[in-house]
Order: sequence, then C-alpha cells, then structure tokens
Amino acid sequence: MKIKNILVTGASGKLGRNLIPELLKAGYNVRAVENNTPLNMSGVEVIKGKVEDEKFVDRAVSGMDAVCHLASCKEDREKFIDVSIRGTFNLLDLSKKHNIKQFILAGGDASIGIFFYPHAAPLDENAPLIAYPGYYAFSKAMEEFMCAQYKGQYKLPITILRMSWIFDADDILNHLAINSTFGGPWASLADPDQKAIIKQKKEGVGCLLHCDGKPFIRHIVGIKDVVQSFMLSIGNAKTIGETFNVAGPSAFSYDVAAKYVKEKLGWPILEFKSKEYFDFQINVTKARSILGYTPEYDIFKIIDEAVEFRKKGKSSAPANYKG
Repeated sequence: MKIKNILVTGASGKLGRNLIPELLKAGYNVRAVENNTPLNMSGVEVIKGKVEDEKFVDRAVSGMDAVCHLASCKEDREKFIDVSIRGTFNLLDLSKKHNIKQFILAGGDASIGIFFYPHAAPLDENAPLIAYPGYYAFSKAMEEFMCAQYKGQYKLPITILRMSWIFDADDILNHLAINSTFGGPWASLADPDQKAIIKQKKEGVGCLLHCDGKPFIRHIVGIKDVVQSFMLSIGNAKTIGETFNVAGPSAFSYDVAAKYVKEKLGWPILEFKSKEYFDFQINVTKARSILGYTPEYDIFKIIDEAVEFRKKGKSSAPANYKG
C-alpha cells in the first residue's frame, strides 16, 4: 500500500508534536490541522479549521492518501460532541468520499474501562467497549464504534491504535507528585495529616494502595513507543481492519515507581489508600506479532527521561484529567 500524503488532526497536541517530525523524516508529505494552538513546525502544510466543520474537512481530506485522526478533547460536554463525535463522523464520511487508503484512529484504553472496573486477565483487543465514567472515555468508545460501522458498511480501510495513557517529558513526575492533579488529585485520597503536607506545597511522591495495603498496578505508555506504533502501521496492509493495543513493555506498581522517584530525586513517599480503582494490565501480543512493535519505555525509563527533562530546567504544564 503506497502512502505519500497524510492528514494529521490534533497536530499540535502531545502526540501530533511527536509524530509529525518522524513522518517528515520518513519522507511523507504532512498536512496538519491546526485549531487553537499554533503548530510552529517547518516542512508541514498547515491548515486552520475545525473538524466539526464538514466543508473544512472536505478540503482537508482531499488529495490525501491517509488520515491520522489524533484530535480529541477531555472533560468538556460541548466540545466532546463537536470534536469526537461530529468531527470523527466528518472525517470518516469524507475519507469514504475521497477514497482514503488508510484511516488510523488514535484510540484509547479509556474505552474499555481500565482502572475503573475489575478485569480478570490482561486486556486484549477483544475487551468490550465499556468506557469508564466521563466524556473523554465515552468519546473514545464512540469513536471506535463509528469506525467499526464505516469498516463494516463501507469497507473503509481503518486501523485502530488503542493507546494506554501517554507519558511524555516530565508527565510521570507531574502525575506522581503529591501536589499534582494530573490523573486525579492525590488530595482527594489524603487523610488530614497528608492534606496538611499537601497544603504546605511540600515535595513528595504518591504511592497508591488498595485498602489491604497492596500497591495498585496499572499500564501506561511512553510517547516514543506510541510514535513507533504509528510508523509501523502507516501503509501496512496487515493493519487494515484491525485494532491494536499500544502500551509499554510491562505494567508497573505504584510502590516500585514511588521508590524509584525517591531514589532519583529524594522525594519522601506518601501512601494513599483507595477502594475505588482496580489493577489492570494491557496485552500487546498482537501488536508485537503483527506490527513488529517493540516497546522500550518501562516505568524506569519513563522516570529517567522525566528526571533528565527537569534537570535541563524544563517543566511541562500538567493537565487536569483522569488518566
């Protein structure tokens, strides 16, 4: 399958900023949809507009071989309808009109419930679409459902990359820091003494425990592993009509992560107990065997790169949404 011209939505987001340079290096022509945040990247055809605008999407998709649909929004009731529902519909429908060779959806494991529901085994691609509460997770399930309909009804050549929570730069430190709201505020789980420490803005690393004292286990993914999955999928006929889990090489437990951050930065560990969440792991066997996906970013490498990022005097702005 020959792919040369690629439309990228959500181009200025976390994934888009990392994926587009690799697409350019590989020799693809990239047309990037810019909405509110400027992309500021050379070698890219930038078009400004909104994916919920049918006429704009018609122009955007015209002349393209493939679409990488990365655009999404978080807990915004109105925007999620516009971007994730109407926007995805427009992109699918106009991709059909323009005979797109491959439509790649940046899916998310939020669509299968992950942390919020009990799972007996590592989650594979056959897990049911039962999103956890919230507009974002609901939108990821709806996007996959719409893709399935266009695949079934119109034979649209669709590839779904169902990604775990993506970590870039110092995201992991923003998540584990006790004063953070990235992935849910630790303060909501804190006892009175812990709340006093958090209120004082003291440094510390959170360790999430079950009520019986066992550390929580979860699966995430590094941004470079996600980019790898896209590069392996584009133009790969074996991916058409398929869904692939995209996660790190292994799950991690919060006690291991907290101890490693303490070792690297000297932050004291605060333990928080919760009865609201469940352990989960993601099975990436299918991506390994069909794509040749070889994830490299385990929790230690993700933390190492975050620490180096901070040592360079950099810090990313943490987002306020559930992971």
